Amino acid sequence: MESGTWRLILSLIPLLLSLLFIVYSNYSSSKPTTSGCSLLPHDHYWIASKRIVTRHEILSGAVEINGGSIISLVKEKDWQGKIKNEPVIDYGEAVVMPGLIDVHAHLDDPGRTEWEGFPSGTKAAAAGGITTLIDMPLNSFPSTVSEETLKLKKEAAKGRIFVNVGFWGGLVPENAFNASMLEGLLNAGALGLKSFMCPSGINDFPMTDATHIKEGLSVLAKYKRPLLVHAEKQQEMELKDGVDDPRSYSTYLKTRPASWEETAIRELLTVAKDTRIGGPAEGAHVHIVHLSDSQSSLELIKEAKNNGDSVTVETCPHYLAFSAEEIPDGDTRFKCSPPIRDASNKEKLWEALMDGDIDLLSSDHSPSVPELKLFEEGDFLRAWGGISSLQFVLPITWSYGIKYGVTLEKLVSWWSEKPAKLAGQDLKGEIAIGKHADIVVWEPEKEFDLDENHAVHVKHPSISAV
Repeated sequence: MESGTWRLILSLIPLLLSLLFIVYSNYSSSKPTTSGCSLLPHDHYWIASKRIVTRHEILSGAVEINGGSIISLVKEKDWQGKIKNEPVIDYGEAVVMPGLIDVHAHLDDPGRTEWEGFPSGTKAAAAGGITTLIDMPLNSFPSTVSEETLKLKKEAAKGRIFVNVGFWGGLVPENAFNASMLEGLLNAGALGLKSFMCPSGINDFPMTDATHIKEGLSVLAKYKRPLLVHAEKQQEMELKDGVDDPRSYSTYLKTRPASWEETAIRELLTVAKDTRIGGPAEGAHVHIVHLSDSQSSLELIKEAKNNGDSVTVETCPHYLAFSAEEIPDGDTRFKCSPPIRDASNKEKLWEALMDGDIDLLSSDHSPSVPELKLFEEGDFLRAWGGISSLQFVLPITWSYGIKYGVTLEKLVSWWSEKPAKLAGQDLKGEIAIGKHADIVVWEPEKEFDLDENHAVHVKHPSISAV
């Protein structure tokens, strides 16, 4: 596509307003506490709107906040006598909803802060309506695979974050058969574990197989925490020199077919059955990250759920917004793994998401330095893979989802409620009494062009695929 066409698509994206309240901590345990950090000068106040998205209804009324927590909700007709001397911030017709929770982001800190880092990544998250993100254990250095490396991660985050930040630990061959090592990592505050079933591209984060995953699930069962799995199984692929152009996205797509995902998920589900009620890993949970295959892989997941396996699956906005046919030759901003597939596949992903067969969304924000994207060569086979779109996942989901019937309630389910449950954050993900006041306000009807005049807070805007 020509750049002008991309801007036409992006002009459909609605305007995001500022976050009203951000509670953050360094997640020294799996149950973070409120720190009282607010973008407003008040401790006790009300937020009013005609569109407050709660679990049960879209409310015209007000939310009462005190000390960083929601203490009451009132309908507009019941305001009289409820609001006394506290400040009221009235947002009119703007949508008030729980802040997004992104369970899949690579902030590359410590060790590769030239790629991203906590300050720029969490600032981009805040600008995009994300009030909590869970950082992945790889792409930083060292990878977070032990109690000691998790401590390094938490130290790096201190005083340098703008939203809530939590951490996944890594399941790798080094620790998979060492229960005390895994327990130390979980006791130190890792919210769960993450593993790869194919090479990760990071030297100190090698791939796992079903035997490693089985061991990891047995430990996770004691803690009732999830295992997140990158489910692709590498197979030998033959490309023909001189025929398969490395600048063509179709060439890259051939190297990671949907069968990679299907094969990995089939193997993964042979051990995921241990998570059934009464199974040896009851209490553990398997979560398949960034699904891009909407066909055979999804059918396997649906069957596993029907059989009682504790399994969920996510996909990402870039799989819902783009299709392989649209990606220009040499535009390596769009390289990721699993790859963006064809338009028919994209339609089926939307169908599965709307039907509830895909449980939630994440960004899979995976930045790098621009040099690794090989923009001049445009070589999809050699360029670093990873989509950088953290700041824009809410407007992308809404803008591209309108034609499929996306609703505000579904946005909250995909981006707040279900991610909170996955990460064990019981006080987040919902506008309800007793929950943390992590709130985003935005106007779905407003539009903006994403151009050089729009503030982008990720470290390297040039590699963003939006």
